[in-house]
Amino acid sequence: MPIIPDDKDWTWVLSTPCPECGFDAATVTPSTVPGTVLNMLPRWRAVLRREDASTRPDEHTWSPLEYACHVRDVFSLFDQRLNLMLREDDAHFANWDQDKAAIEGDYANADPAEVAAQLAAEGTQIANSFAAVHEDEWPRTGVRSNGSTFTVLTFAQYFLHDVVHHLHDVDG
Repeated sequence: MPIIPDDKDWTWVLSTPCPECGFDAATVTPSTVPGTVLNMLPRWRAVLRREDASTRPDEHTWSPLEYACHVRDVFSLFDQRLNLMLREDDAHFANWDQDKAAIEGDYANADPAEVAAQLAAEGTQIANSFAAVHEDEWPRTGVRSNGSTFTVLTFAQYFLHDVVHHLHDVDG
């Protein structure tokens, strides 16, 4: 049975702590993102070394390996979008279908060791990109395809929730 697409609008986490993973966006700034991302990378590597890394807990939930592939791609996508926000006024983001990406990227059959290396590289890249953001750039904006508008500050918060939440999904 296929995974049921997640079509929730998760932007609510910008104003309310997430009851599932405990993430509180109010504690995040672009300058706190790099350390948080880099500190999570060893935990993701540990998840990918588990014997059950490629096993789905049920037919409607991604395996830890599939979540890791998703997070790797989130790192890459959000790095591109962050840099777009810093270059262009009111940057617009193309739609990203994460479920289509999982199928086209064959997340379920990826090599955990390769994903661990890719995740570390992409995580380090986005950490470096957030580390380069100056405080006077935090108000710059970007608009998602559904019309949600982010500043660099709220973009950092939204991004970090995604990564923290998925680590909670596989590590909790």
